[in-house]
This record gives sequence, C-alpha cells and structure tokens, in this order.
Amino acid sequence: MHRGYKYFGTILLTAALAAPLAIAKPIQDHDHDRDDHRVYDRDHKDYHNWDANEDRVYRHWLETKHEAYRDFNRLDAKAQREYWDWRHSHEEHEEHEHDHN
Repeated sequence: MHRGYKYFGTILLTAALAAPLAIAKPIQDHDHDRDDHRVYDRDHKDYHNWDANEDRVYRHWLETKHEAYRDFNRLDAKAQREYWDWRHSHEEHEEHEHDHN
C-alpha cells in the first residue's frame, strides 16, 4: 500500500514541477507571433512580410470593419482572403503615403 502512495507522490510532484513549463509555452508562442515573419497569400500567389507595418495596416482594416483585434492566424480562410484582397487594393495608396513622409 505504501508503494502506491510513493508513486502517486512522485507523479504529483512531477506534475507540480512541470505545470509552470506548460503554462510558459503558449506565452513564448504568442511572443513569436510578434516577430517578423512571412505570410503566403494563396489567391494572389505572393508572400507578405508580417512586420510592424503590416500589423498596423491589418489593425486599420479591422477598424474599418468595426471588428475587435484578433491574430491574423486565427481568422478563418474566408476572412484572410478578404484581408488580402483589401490589402492588394490599398497597396498603391500606402506606397503613395510613404513617398510623402
């Protein structure tokens, strides 16, 4: 009977020590989302650098739709296509703004 308690105690201790590591992993993944990375636009067959500028433009698009912020990766495929269509139609305007700054 004592042997069972010994193993249960070991398992409980291991779980208690591992819990902070399990919690820390999603935080690290969330921080990774903030890093610059490339996103493929399947319909337009091109890549976009997801950096601070793209994030700013994406947030502006959400504002125009009166939607709360959500990570782009969490949007469904239809909403992602909608964003890229909007994004491609506004690229020329954005480049023009940067020329005047």
